[in-house]
Amino acid sequence: GGGAGAAMADGEGLVSVDYEVHGKVQGVFFRKYTQGEAKRLGLVGWVQNTTHGTVQGQIQGPTARVRELQEWLKKIGSPQSRISRAEFSNEKKIQALEHKEFQILK
Repeated sequence: GGGAGAAMADGEGLVSVDYEVHGKVQGVFFRKYTQGEAKRLGLVGWVQNTTHGTVQGQIQGPTARVRELQEWLKKIGSPQSRISRAEFSNEKKIQALEHKEFQILK
């Protein structure tokens, strides 16, 4: 940590990043907890289960907040989940949010 103030200007930009979380992440309320955490951080995007047993989605918001959710997806997740790894891709700077809220998709 440390030096948070100096990076403030950089942290104000908006980013979009896709994610996929591997492990025991289905049937453990992972999507519901992810949505709750995203809303707490003020992020938008979506989350859904895949047919191959992972959870995937997209996060958009201020860079610093997106980083917080990425850490949460890598290390914490829902109480009963067992995360083996989280992969992030297609990260890019965006001018405006492309979602109105953080949704759970079927």
